Amino acid sequence: MAPVHPRSRTRNRLTARPSSLLAGLLLGLTASAASAQSDLERPVITAQSIDDLFGGPPPPAPEKPKPDTATPTPAPAVPEMPAPGAAQAESGSPTLSGFYQNDLAYTYSGDEHWSRFNNTLDVSGQGRTTGGMGWKLGGRVYYDPIYDLTDHYPDAVRDDQRFEAMIREAYVDLGAGDWEFRLGRQHIVWGEMVGLFFADVVSAKDLRQLVLPDFDMIRIPQWAARAEYFSGEFHAEAVWIPYMTYDDIGKPGAEFYPFTPSAVPGVQTVIAKEEKPHGIDDSAYGVRLSWIQNGWDVSGFYYTANDPSASFSRQISPTMITYQPIHDRIHQLGATLGKDLGPMVLKAEAVYTRDRLFHATDLLDADGLVRQDFLDYIVGLEWSFPQETRFNVQFFQRWFPDHDAGIVPDETESSMSLLFSTRALHPRLEPELFLIRSLDRNDWSGQFKVSWRMDDNWRLAAGVDIFEGPADGLFGTFDERDRVYTEVRYSF
Repeated sequence: MAPVHPRSRTRNRLTARPSSLLAGLLLGLTASAASAQSDLERPVITAQSIDDLFGGPPPPAPEKPKPDTATPTPAPAVPEMPAPGAAQAESGSPTLSGFYQNDLAYTYSGDEHWSRFNNTLDVSGQGRTTGGMGWKLGGRVYYDPIYDLTDHYPDAVRDDQRFEAMIREAYVDLGAGDWEFRLGRQHIVWGEMVGLFFADVVSAKDLRQLVLPDFDMIRIPQWAARAEYFSGEFHAEAVWIPYMTYDDIGKPGAEFYPFTPSAVPGVQTVIAKEEKPHGIDDSAYGVRLSWIQNGWDVSGFYYTANDPSASFSRQISPTMITYQPIHDRIHQLGATLGKDLGPMVLKAEAVYTRDRLFHATDLLDADGLVRQDFLDYIVGLEWSFPQETRFNVQFFQRWFPDHDAGIVPDETESSMSLLFSTRALHPRLEPELFLIRSLDRNDWSGQFKVSWRMDDNWRLAAGVDIFEGPADGLFGTFDERDRVYTEVRYSF
């Protein structure tokens, strides 16, 4: 039998027609644009050039532009190491910033359906007291009416993803000479590769949309105490997380739920409620040291925590197989490297993980899990060209030094990624292509997006996400989740 997904409530399901798909996607792109320019009456003209279509080149950037939170991948530069307090406003006057974003998606592969109509409002304020203490307080609200308009998803998924309100960053900054302290809910980013997570081991992640959204939508802050020491080109950092935040994988039956066990005839299969341990004994902690020497930015770290990614423990009875999502402690040693080589930028990250649990294919295994140590590493090169054109290539591997033949991954798994984006067609228009492919099997993902920046505040985008591969592959498991989508974002 298939996994149990009860549906106790009944709603009218939307029917999917090509005309409604096109109309819905165009609606997501044009509704906000129309409201933003409704006060500008212009005569109807015939477009003679791409400038006529997209409003001409943008005006010169202001002296202090807002950070480009819409960019899904980090810029091609070796990261600096500012003190936490440096990011705060210099005056005592607080500042307010944030964004509204609408995401509309239609899954056209497999069981065709509308899969997303999410609305996100993110607002944060920050400032500095007269005594020099910095602070930031932010929140985020989600509402997705797709769960009110269709009964495609189980009730548990509807309750999980229909509406959500949360505190995002909420912290204070204190300084004492070369020391900086940050207390509260905060982002702690230890690695930044293009479109992928390797050394970024501290951040929890919202994986209910896989890794398709921008990183500012995926990362979840941790409740932590952080101490940092700065001395010239040396930087030391220690973190303690007394109350862990884990990856959000959603509920069984969701669009990108990561685990779908094979059905066994005559036996009911159930996925139990996820166990997320909290308490002092389950706290996380780590240390990171960084240096910049002759242009080489090098860091090393140690971090231990309950695995933020769930493993699925199995219990078998004569009539039922139950899978329990659990989080056991892991230990990680890692290093990062960055260097501007002139025509290109080199980045690399490596993480050795001990004691992570992997799903076992052997049905006789007691809990269906095997404990493994493994090494992940990635090397990337990025070239920048005129007209904000970027080309990035990354090679990455996972190696199991004591590989158990009962797990799905091979002893060595190799993959690569390619990114290309440009504004050569027009300063406001940016097509982007991001490909990830296994080098061991036909397992791959392709993401293509075209973004239109109306001005410094508005950004519109449309794209397609494609997944191909075997049923047990990283992307093949989502082979029937290919989708087209639109995004509308207003930043302030």
